[in-house]
Amino acid sequence: METENTTPIDREPRDGVPETITTTAQLNAYAALLNSGTGPIALDAERASGFRYSQRAYLIQIRREGAGIALVDPITITDFTALAAALSKAPWILHAASQDLPCLNELGLFPKQLFDTELAGRLLGRERVSLGALVESELGEILQKGHGATDWSLRPLSKAQLRYAALDVELLVELQDVLEAELETSGKLEWARQEFDALLTFKPKDRGSEAWRRTSGMHRLRKGQQLAVVRALWNARDATAQREDIAPGRILPDAAIVAAATALPASADELGALPEFSGRGQTRRRSQWWSAISSALELPEESWPASAGPSESLPPPRTWVNKNPSAAARLEAVREGLAEISERVNVPVENLLTPDIARRLCWEPPNILDHQTVDEFLRNHGARPWQITLTSPVFVTGLSVTVELEQ
Repeated sequence: METENTTPIDREPRDGVPETITTTAQLNAYAALLNSGTGPIALDAERASGFRYSQRAYLIQIRREGAGIALVDPITITDFTALAAALSKAPWILHAASQDLPCLNELGLFPKQLFDTELAGRLLGRERVSLGALVESELGEILQKGHGATDWSLRPLSKAQLRYAALDVELLVELQDVLEAELETSGKLEWARQEFDALLTFKPKDRGSEAWRRTSGMHRLRKGQQLAVVRALWNARDATAQREDIAPGRILPDAAIVAAATALPASADELGALPEFSGRGQTRRRSQWWSAISSALELPEESWPASAGPSESLPPPRTWVNKNPSAAARLEAVREGLAEISERVNVPVENLLTPDIARRLCWEPPNILDHQTVDEFLRNHGARPWQITLTSPVFVTGLSVTVELEQ
């Protein structure tokens, strides 16, 4: 719902910015207010991504009609039992739930029903789905943002940070009401419900056994010994980052890892001569990095990493034409079909079906290409019923055509 007149929210939240809850007693008192409140519960969490290694919550914002807004500092509280019980009695409203659910789950907070305003915006085909953009397009209000990338792990939090945090849950209930009505009008409410139900069991994707292969820029490296250096430096950095709870990139940028692997320095002095390792911030850790590098350089060739990743990882689609031409043709046919559906139903392709599922099905399709086998594949890989109904015919048709051409 677009409105011509917009009102900047550069004021205090309607109920004001509350004092931060820092004790179990205060939290239990607010949990009692939640129990007596009405309607769904709006939630948000602030992490310190880019600053800390962990993805823990450093502030939790909650709002329910009749209970008001609460700003909870989870750093000083150890018992969330009363809050968990209160939160379990009503549906949650979150924006980009997959970002906040893991850190809330760590505290024992689990929803039994939820509504994700960002995901709703995607299913409605909105081009901009940030909270600020949706509040503006659907409610005609303008959120004054500015603290999203701040380090929420630092204390004390400023008045401006707390005000920003409170405003994040100020209008979530109103936003849900509008989006839910639009989903129902467009015939997509059942789709949304299936997506929201899937989020109830959401788990972050496992990094895998060779997460070091995602080091930015390492695609330029060709030698096995260089890959060994990347692996050693990445593991050393990760261990340090986890121990000190600092974001890995703040300890040693990916560019520095790749620079060391490219140069293959023969000594700590040669390492220190590299621009990426000569700054003051790297001086105190240089011996640690050199220890990792020298250990990698001493490895026999048979211990070097393979040039390709684990077998469960598919090669990048851009290489399929050379590695598996048939799969490349299948993927092209399927992509065209998915793009047509995306335009017709006004839903982004990536929300129609997770790209990885499509790639896996195209890389190695089942022997029998019919709706039953394709539906089973999609279902076993996590596709929801609405997604299967829309996309299964595309796979049956696209994959069958390719097979016929090969015969």
